[in-house]
Amino acid sequence: MDPCSFVRLTVGNLALKVPVASKPARSVVHPSWSPCFCKIKLNNFPLQTAVVPYIPSENHFPDNQPPSIAATFHLSKADIDKLAAKSIFSAKLSLKIAVYTGRRGATCGVNSGRLLGRVLVPLDLTGTDSRACVFHNGWTSVGKEGNKNSSAQFHLNVKAEPDRRFVFQFDGEPECSPQVFQIRGNIRQPVFTCKFSFRNTGDRNQRSRPLQSEPSGSRSWLSSFGSERERPGKERKGWSITVHDLSGSPVAAASMVTPFVASPGSDRVSRSNPGSWLILRPGDGTWKPWGRLEAWRERGSSDGLGYRFELIPDMSASAAIVLAESTLSSRKGGKFVIDLGSNSGGGASSWRNTAVNATSPACSPRSSGDYGYGLWPFCLYRGFVMSARVEGEGKCSKPCVEVSVQHVNCTEDAAAYVALAAAVDLSMDACRLFSQRLRKELSNPHDILV
Repeated sequence: MDPCSFVRLTVGNLALKVPVASKPARSVVHPSWSPCFCKIKLNNFPLQTAVVPYIPSENHFPDNQPPSIAATFHLSKADIDKLAAKSIFSAKLSLKIAVYTGRRGATCGVNSGRLLGRVLVPLDLTGTDSRACVFHNGWTSVGKEGNKNSSAQFHLNVKAEPDRRFVFQFDGEPECSPQVFQIRGNIRQPVFTCKFSFRNTGDRNQRSRPLQSEPSGSRSWLSSFGSERERPGKERKGWSITVHDLSGSPVAAASMVTPFVASPGSDRVSRSNPGSWLILRPGDGTWKPWGRLEAWRERGSSDGLGYRFELIPDMSASAAIVLAESTLSSRKGGKFVIDLGSNSGGGASSWRNTAVNATSPACSPRSSGDYGYGLWPFCLYRGFVMSARVEGEGKCSKPCVEVSVQHVNCTEDAAAYVALAAAVDLSMDACRLFSQRLRKELSNPHDILV
């Protein structure tokens, strides 16, 4: 499998120093007394925001400070070519950063932050698909130009580095058992086939379906990962999708182990009672759990698909480590992303990951470190891991999956991420309001007969 060229542009190590005036105006709130933040914009890419720590004016930014990523932009070769073509006929490509004092958000429709100044960082992305390049690392002035003594100082690091990825595209919706193609430029090569099916959830032996035959002692661990709860009322259950290589051998699977059930008195799957999938890989003649995906329907204005993905080391549910938690728009869809140490987070419209990852260590998905910072998986899972683009409700969704080269050592590795992408896409249907009917491919024949 040949990878595609990608570039990862990161903005990090943010800090702000503001001199204290001898007679500060009453209307001015000094940054040391209130939060600071910035808005980061690259051409037509979505705007990103990040918290900016304040440090006293007499202090220096520590040289041994570990990298702290505030924003990440993922650029394909096509993106870089478009940006280069635009810069020929217009102003040179620049990263635009607006620095604000005060809290983020708006009050009564009015932005609560006060603009302190703007920073432009010129970018030349030529050759960055094969070598790393640092565009800025250090302090720069913001605020009142021409008055060095009164201007604020803003510290940032902007760099681009190669981030080659394998790109896979479903040839149809996962419930239609499509082929999966590897994409490289204009070349499309079939690499996997998918088989969607229904498990009879009353038969617990099916929970650990073997690759060839059912080995003894292979079912005991399954009960800790899901619940075959049988409840009267509205539920969606028993969905399963198996990924095969071109020889027909199963190389990964996603199995719905906890049904998606409407919470009492409503027609939606709640966050307090999510449905879940196990992402399975073959090993020792049977399926072994690799990860678990939980999904639910968010309430309020977002009304999106909430999700949480956990890595399961050594088949231990108690040792599960959260790698991604965010929200996707149920109307527009979005990107499911695993990007450790990035502020871009796990969804196109995610506020949760922005808040969580703003001050994260480079290899921890959560700023508190409670989710495994320094543990085994983070020695292997760093930086960008994978993304999957899915469509919103009622739209034809053919997920596009990107997987970092450094996280693929064999066919089964790539297949596991493809199975995870299929589970994310199917969760969009599983979490639809129960007042809405699903397409016939997702209607369980067993339930219809019952």
